[in-house]
Amino acid sequence: MISTQLLALTVLAAASAVHSLGQAAPQALPGNGLAQHDFLYAGESHDRNIFVVRGGKIAWSYSDPAGKGEISDAVMLSNGNILFAHQFGVTEINQDKKVVWTYEPPAGHEVHTAVPIGNDRVLYIQNGDPALLRVVNIITGATEKEITLKTKQPPSTHGQFRHARLTSRGTLLVAHMDLNKVVEYDSNGNELWSFPGNGIWSVAPLQNGNVLITDREGVREVTRRGDSVWSWSPADAPGYKFSSLQQAWRLANGNTVINNWVNEWSTKPEDRAGTLQAIEVTPAKQVVWALASWTDPANLGPATTFQFLDEPSAPEDAHFGEFK
Repeated sequence: MISTQLLALTVLAAASAVHSLGQAAPQALPGNGLAQHDFLYAGESHDRNIFVVRGGKIAWSYSDPAGKGEISDAVMLSNGNILFAHQFGVTEINQDKKVVWTYEPPAGHEVHTAVPIGNDRVLYIQNGDPALLRVVNIITGATEKEITLKTKQPPSTHGQFRHARLTSRGTLLVAHMDLNKVVEYDSNGNELWSFPGNGIWSVAPLQNGNVLITDREGVREVTRRGDSVWSWSPADAPGYKFSSLQQAWRLANGNTVINNWVNEWSTKPEDRAGTLQAIEVTPAKQVVWALASWTDPANLGPATTFQFLDEPSAPEDAHFGEFK
């Protein structure tokens, strides 16, 4: 990573750090370790690695040592292909690790989030001046939709966006990190709804219509009316070691999983030991699973994104307005 990107990453990590208790997690972590869930795992780190964990073991992995940038977002489609955004590009690979499609943004731009629409379209956000939301047909190569998104500091590319997610209504929830708010857009770029936050990192739509938001304060579930109906922060899990919360997922059983990222550029391996990569809590905030897998044969590295694979799913079964 070039020095300017390293500086930006270090500053961003320091600004977005949610909490650091300075205490090691309990020796016997709750739950069943890697066997608690089947999941896809990737993180912003020195190494561009993606792991699929099944049955408590790494069942599949991908490494891109010759590439550049860091993996910020990743999702497995129902056909086994994996779409991932890696700062200086977006790529889709198959289970044989062959590139199905890739896009490299121009110099001075970054891509940290991408979602599939069917098997032939990808929606991604390109950080830059201007920042652009695009829907691309990966079969024809055509850009079928382009929307300019507002940013606080257009030249400050690295800190503009990290995660965006499609809703069942065919709209897009975007975490505007530098504008400190979540915004819901329709496919014409109209703002339908917004909610404020403090350095918002990620957003996820819930089946009940509410929205799960992660920012520097922790995790909140908010209604479309703007009421906070559930929240969690590292203070609710004393004795565990956190650094920088990233995303949150609501599981089918009603529990919430929150992942925690560690900056490899500013820490040593001994500093990272014992730091959580994920924590699962009940609606009553009881900790039922905590993950800290930092040693071989399953050294997963820093955690930026998960996808839980316990039940069959089709993330590509989504639409953005007329794009299906």
